[in-house]
Amino acid sequence: MDFNLLRNIITRYCVGEENWVDSRTVYLGHKEPPPGAEAYIPQRFPDNRIVSSKYTFWNFIPKNLFEQFRRIANFYFLGIFLVQLIIDTPTSPVTSGLPLFFVITVTAIKQGYEDWLRHKADCSLNECPADVVQRGKVVRTQSHKLRVGDIVMVREDETFPCDLILLSSSRPDGTCYVTTTSLDGESSHKTYYAVPDTMAFRTEREVDSLHATIECEQPQPDLYKFVGRISIYRGREEPVARPLGAENLLLRGATLKNTQHIYAVAVYTGMETKMALNYQSKSQKRSAVEKSMNAFLIVYLCILISKAVINTVLKYAWQWSPDRDEPWYNHRTENERQRHVVIRALTDFLAFMVLFNYIIPVSMYVTVEMQKFLGSYFITWDEEMFDEELGEGAQVNTSDLNEELGQVEYVFTDKTGTLTENNMEFIECCVDGNVYIPHAICNGQILSAASSIDMIDSSPGGYRREHEDLFFRALCLCHTVQVKEEVTVDGIKRGLHQGRPTSFYISSSPDEVALVEGMKRLGYTYLRLKDNYMEILNKDDEIERFELLHVLNFDSVRRRMSVIVKSSSGEYLLFCKGADSSIFPRVVSGKVEQVKARVEQNAVEGLRTLCVAYRRLLESEYEEACHHLSEAKLALQDREHRLAQAYDIIERDFVLLGATAVEDRLQEKAADTIESLHKAGMKVWVLTGDKMETAAATCYASKLFRRSTQILELTKKRTEEQSLHDVLFELNRTVLRQCSISGLSIDCLDFGLIIDGATLSAVLKPNQDGTGHSNYREIFLEICRNCSAVLCCRMAPLQKAQIVKLIKASKEHPITLAIGDGANDVSMILEAHVGIGIMGKEGRQAARNSDYAIPKFKHLKKMLLVHGHYYYIRIAELVQYFFYKNVCFIFPQFLYQFFCGFSQQPLYDTAYLTLYNISFTSLPILLYSLVEQHVTVETLKREPVLYRDIAKNSLLRWPVFLYWTCLGVLDAVIFFFGAYFLFDNTTFTSNGQLMTTNTQMMFGNWTFGTLVFTVLVFTVTLKLALDTHHWTWINHFVIWGSLLFYVIFSLLWGGIIWPFLNYQRMYYVFMQMLSSGPAWLSIILLIMISLLPDVVKKVLCRAMCPTATERAQDYEKLLQSGTAELTPLSSCHSYKGTSTDSSHRHLGAVETLSLRRSDPLPQKLLAHLAEGGGADLWPISPYVLRLSGAGFAYYAPGPETSV
Repeated sequence: MDFNLLRNIITRYCVGEENWVDSRTVYLGHKEPPPGAEAYIPQRFPDNRIVSSKYTFWNFIPKNLFEQFRRIANFYFLGIFLVQLIIDTPTSPVTSGLPLFFVITVTAIKQGYEDWLRHKADCSLNECPADVVQRGKVVRTQSHKLRVGDIVMVREDETFPCDLILLSSSRPDGTCYVTTTSLDGESSHKTYYAVPDTMAFRTEREVDSLHATIECEQPQPDLYKFVGRISIYRGREEPVARPLGAENLLLRGATLKNTQHIYAVAVYTGMETKMALNYQSKSQKRSAVEKSMNAFLIVYLCILISKAVINTVLKYAWQWSPDRDEPWYNHRTENERQRHVVIRALTDFLAFMVLFNYIIPVSMYVTVEMQKFLGSYFITWDEEMFDEELGEGAQVNTSDLNEELGQVEYVFTDKTGTLTENNMEFIECCVDGNVYIPHAICNGQILSAASSIDMIDSSPGGYRREHEDLFFRALCLCHTVQVKEEVTVDGIKRGLHQGRPTSFYISSSPDEVALVEGMKRLGYTYLRLKDNYMEILNKDDEIERFELLHVLNFDSVRRRMSVIVKSSSGEYLLFCKGADSSIFPRVVSGKVEQVKARVEQNAVEGLRTLCVAYRRLLESEYEEACHHLSEAKLALQDREHRLAQAYDIIERDFVLLGATAVEDRLQEKAADTIESLHKAGMKVWVLTGDKMETAAATCYASKLFRRSTQILELTKKRTEEQSLHDVLFELNRTVLRQCSISGLSIDCLDFGLIIDGATLSAVLKPNQDGTGHSNYREIFLEICRNCSAVLCCRMAPLQKAQIVKLIKASKEHPITLAIGDGANDVSMILEAHVGIGIMGKEGRQAARNSDYAIPKFKHLKKMLLVHGHYYYIRIAELVQYFFYKNVCFIFPQFLYQFFCGFSQQPLYDTAYLTLYNISFTSLPILLYSLVEQHVTVETLKREPVLYRDIAKNSLLRWPVFLYWTCLGVLDAVIFFFGAYFLFDNTTFTSNGQLMTTNTQMMFGNWTFGTLVFTVLVFTVTLKLALDTHHWTWINHFVIWGSLLFYVIFSLLWGGIIWPFLNYQRMYYVFMQMLSSGPAWLSIILLIMISLLPDVVKKVLCRAMCPTATERAQDYEKLLQSGTAELTPLSSCHSYKGTSTDSSHRHLGAVETLSLRRSDPLPQKLLAHLAEGGGADLWPISPYVLRLSGAGFAYYAPGPETSV
């Protein structure tokens, strides 16, 4: 018996060692390890089939039904339907079953269609061809048949079928170039490396003869993290172990570029690939509107139960008399007499619940789903949000949050790539305090590009010259830039220029490309990396070769990167570049003060700065560094932590060389967008990893901070001088004192807060007892509430999410929006109520994880101020209207019970009960919620302040909800009692003769119910027509078509004897009702009376206290009629706040003057004043009128004119 095998099995499955739980073993080509090596334990891995679909043919119906009935509303209506089936209820089960069936069916068809599309996409992906090496030959198979351990051959421009470890390449150095556009959007070519021990296996037979095993971590979704090692067996020798990292892992979905072919082994397949793990569904976000809907639903459920209880109690009170309990025309059976009174009461209660259950609008949910799904296309179809440079427009990743775009109170934005272009341009460098600027000499003489090399002093002292050379060499060597030279790159031909090689640099970091290109302009050109040697062309046109020994990659925690190289003279050099905060503490010599002063000056000007340092290594020090690095890289567990420790040991005792400055320009219209967001009442926070000075300069340029803004600093530097407690309380007193003063004055001082990551950690630090956060958090929030803008610098990605979570959890519970373009912004995008990703140069990680994606930051303005505004207005009206029309529908049924002995007699026919929400009133409100525009797009963009009218869920607050509910009750009372009093004791025949009550059976309860229902349908539809501001042909078609459909249906339903009905109580009822002239009169009269209260209320509110939106509507009407009122919209808003422009302040009674565009302005003004015009005239662009005593002047484009 093999005891090694037994021991390994026990270790793996019983002892539970961490290295077994968290790792897997892959056998190349499915070959067993040689005898004496580790025991061969076959493992089961999934195939390479990608499954993004949710259902199968067999489980679709049960699984979809289970998910739909998990929703409370659907489950409630299912219960009502079952009650109707079980007990004798006044209405047919069809009245509840058919609407429920309609909702369930529509939702199931929508979800089934979406899943069918996913099935099609999966099928086409799984059947893609793939080449596998088997028995020394390349065999073509389908992608889904690949297994872990298969050796795969991939050719140029092909996509990797699964996650692969690179074994060898057609390139002699064992590298290959890859684009990961489909994964993270980065179109740049990334370099991946083969293991040195396998790169020599370049043919099918050689690769097939390779004997090796790979130990690696279990699948996890991080695209940029991989830990593993490969053990290569060579006969009976000890296996050679080599580390594997992210630079060896080729991800599924990436594409091979500029490499003929590669051989690689599959390590993760199918749903275990990183691409599949990243496409798993994110946590569900719920909008404020949805929460309001659920709250309103609970209120209406309570109303429903109250109605049922009241009617049940009153029924037994009314039937207390024996003659009422069992009248002569309705004798009970023996079973009914013997049934206990409690059972009878419960049955009656359930019967009343069924009778009144239509107050809960089941169809509202499917209408909201359709509105969100169809409405989301307006964002993707918006041509103004299409970017020509990217060739892409806005994208909607989830339609559940459309209306949330109209409720944003806090905007958290990244800086680099979001506010700025992330298009870096090298500006200058500083070596030992001496500044070098391309195309210029320090004394101010401008040089041409060809002579820019002369700006470097050719005769400095030896020490300075040495540091110059080291500085420029450091920037030419310390990077991960790739060089394309004399080859065709994606169709672009690169070659020689004037006899000198021209190089085309590509990198995943724009900063690195800018620095290498800057060095090229200063005379030091990075040529290539060939056979692990980096070549540079110095200013004397001499080629220098450095052997690249190690690369200590950049990470967001260290904020620096290093390379260890060996010069041609055999000297070991460690070059390092990084943020000043990570370099200065590790420097032991150099002109630190001069460089630091230049770095701070460049940061104030908004430039991105990096510091450069170096260290000479002795051979013993280099060997020690190699030992630390190899030991850390071979570790399967905690490799990142061990590497960080190794880097910390190696990167120290630096000599400072200098610093660089790179400019990242502000994006187009970024300042205008931020200004518009401020006017709309939103608070904008900038969260960035940059240093304070650089970020602050960008904030001033983008108008986040104004020159009048008083900056409050909460930084590490200040907390070192004072305690955090003192600083927080001092800032709090400052803002509270100013706010109390500003409450009595006209102007309010504008505050801006700057905080860094270290201080934020101290503010959020839990108490020592672990019971929670200190009271610093509340003080910090109080300071932030009184600041118009906040800048958080030196932020780690996790801290960005903590800031968003902190604001979300504050007592106001504001709606937050996070926007960014990079992977470091994903955490805050997922944390915020609404996450928006920008399709930037840092990749598509943010866009993939966001709810919405836009090409540029400037598109955020229209996304919020226009689309968000419209979405919220539409869905708020939809929700309130649905509750209103169902109150109008069911309250007459409640009143009717008082006139029918609480016998549960329905007022409406079964067909009307069933089709009211499905057919008669559903399409008009759906169309309204898709195309309504209460003000034009241009007005919303021009007047951001209109966004304040809908802030804080203003249209779905409880007072508005109660108004709609009371309006529904009032209209229902008018419907019922209006019809009741008109047809009380007498009625009319078709020829107008009076009939006594003895013949009133012709105009019985069904005629009465039909009359009420007719008034109801016309009133609720015309109410929506009165609320519509934007009329199109489709509005007219749907609104008037719905009313026509009701009339035609009623005529057919009551005019034909339908063979499938056992009895037809509506036969000839509708036609007989319409044959009566007074019936027509009563319908028209009741409709007008019902609509009158709402119309009067709107007219009075519009005249006495108009909102900014209503003023905007009046302004638009004037423009459409060809007149322009001499009042700009910006100066007549009714919102509470302080005007920032003193010229817009009103001094007295206001009169307005209408002008036609063709009228000469001065004559009209003189005529107006001669007639005793008002003491104050408001400005209108492009004219501004100011009064001073008896004289005035108007300002127009051009020279000032006194009148």
